[in-house]
Amino acid sequence: MISGILQAWNRPGRRECKLEKAMAAGKLPMTRWRLQEGNDTIQELFVRELKLSPILSRILVSRDITNTDEAHRYLSPSLNDLHNPFLMQDMRKAVDRLIRAIQREERVVIYGDYDADGITSVVSLFRFLREIHENVTYYIPDRISEGYGLNRPAVERLRSEGTALIVTVDCGISDHEPIACARRLGMDTIILDHHELSDTLPEAVAAVNPHRKDCSFPFKHLAAVGIVFNFLIALRGVLRQEGFWKNNGYPNLKEYLDLVALGTIGDIAPLLDENRTFVKIGLDLMTEDRRIGISALKLVSGIENRVIDSGKASYCLIPRINAAGRVALAKDAVELLLANNHEQADELARKLDGFNRKRQVMEKEIFTEILEQIGHRFETGEIGPLVFSSSKWHPGVIGIVASRMVDRFGRPAILISLKDGVGKGSGRSIAGFNIYQGLKRCESLLLSYGGHRYAAGISIREEDIEKFSAAFSAVVYENRSEMDFTAFTTIDAQCALPEINHELLAQFDRLAPFGSRNPEPILCVRGVSVASPSIVGNNHLKMRVSSDGVSRDSIWFGNGRFLPALSVGILDIVFTPQINSWNGSSDIQLKMRDAAVRTQ
Repeated sequence: MISGILQAWNRPGRRECKLEKAMAAGKLPMTRWRLQEGNDTIQELFVRELKLSPILSRILVSRDITNTDEAHRYLSPSLNDLHNPFLMQDMRKAVDRLIRAIQREERVVIYGDYDADGITSVVSLFRFLREIHENVTYYIPDRISEGYGLNRPAVERLRSEGTALIVTVDCGISDHEPIACARRLGMDTIILDHHELSDTLPEAVAAVNPHRKDCSFPFKHLAAVGIVFNFLIALRGVLRQEGFWKNNGYPNLKEYLDLVALGTIGDIAPLLDENRTFVKIGLDLMTEDRRIGISALKLVSGIENRVIDSGKASYCLIPRINAAGRVALAKDAVELLLANNHEQADELARKLDGFNRKRQVMEKEIFTEILEQIGHRFETGEIGPLVFSSSKWHPGVIGIVASRMVDRFGRPAILISLKDGVGKGSGRSIAGFNIYQGLKRCESLLLSYGGHRYAAGISIREEDIEKFSAAFSAVVYENRSEMDFTAFTTIDAQCALPEINHELLAQFDRLAPFGSRNPEPILCVRGVSVASPSIVGNNHLKMRVSSDGVSRDSIWFGNGRFLPALSVGILDIVFTPQINSWNGSSDIQLKMRDAAVRTQ
């Protein structure tokens, strides 16, 4: 049975859910449009000094790039621009302790998480260490029986196997008691984590986390695999200084960036600064088929011999990597990415593809069940965060469904899988609300919690869920002034249709990779006429738009319901321009985001 709690904000002056009603009625526009502010002086500088188009220059300004040096680093990411990894607090301590383990031939265990960021972190560190240290292995807890992070039984088991050093990746920063247990048993711990910190640090030899207040590393938004990569830079540097490798035969860390890119995109880390560099280079490596396991994954995903961009990584590769840890064992994904022969890689890739299909079925069932539970109530007034629980849900897929709930309703969402009176929950949030800090305010009702601004996990007693939902809703309500639940479409630049040409799209390629904090550019053209609107494929709306003597094809995915509104009249349109390749030919196509029908 599903239990759902939709906390209503029945406060004086509450707004009606006009957006959802308009969407249901097929009215346009779907969202409120917001044009980014420009700066004519900086834009003209970029046009003159960097030879960029006025539209591209306007987009750079809209992304807070204010001088030519920043623009150059943004448009041409380079490994030379990476920060000094030793600026991270405890980095030298972590490096020295691991080198000591190598010198003493101690048993080292890499302890990770079961999502794409955790898996790629494990693979990166394990692959590097096993080339220089025989006594190294990895451990990823079972999502169902053990849950996230270190746990005492696992720590005790590792000690019984002779482990001297545990290196946590993508976990550990909140695991005070298990790390204290490891210390009592005579084991040291190094933490390489990016999650939010509590008020105190665990008793580890080193806790490397850019969110530490005493950490001077300038970029705070690395995924865990990005921290691991910085650790490898630091470790390799010290080992080289100590003459560990003869004849300069040290590892080329650039070869690891396909893994770093997958973990960074999978964690939805902002594609800025170092993350942008990692992903840009890593996607090129994936396209070049540098890793057997990724090539096999591309094959089962149907994207072999294709250029891999952040979209293909997000929707084709990463879900299959995640699926192993969600509905089976993350070990299969680790072994795929470590595979050194094609037969093994192909078998594991097919296995992950099967897991992913199973995950999709589960996700669809849960999402449909929740929508039925919500029913018409969402349209009756403004509601707060969405909290749902059920004993039928697999805990491995509720995080994905929570993300879909946030996308659909623009509210923080927490879904809880119940078993034996205890719930394991996954939460996702919106831009204006830090879900980790919100959970911190409700910690008296939780058995445990952890995460970061946009995503978090909880453990809770079943009988406390209703109280928790009310308390969590109150916290969200307090922060309501910082949030806007009205959906916005942020427009980078307004232009004329003739400006959308092949030369402009060639420059747009330099803005990639796209993702969190670096979305695809969104443009606006006003006053276009529409010809031949029709529904194609799976309810996609196709039409030809014309203005100033130029016509372009457009496609609006999943929005065939707007066909009657677009059959006549003049439109203002919001879109992302792209190259559409079909049957051996290619042309410019506008990927629609929203439209407004002009009444005059």
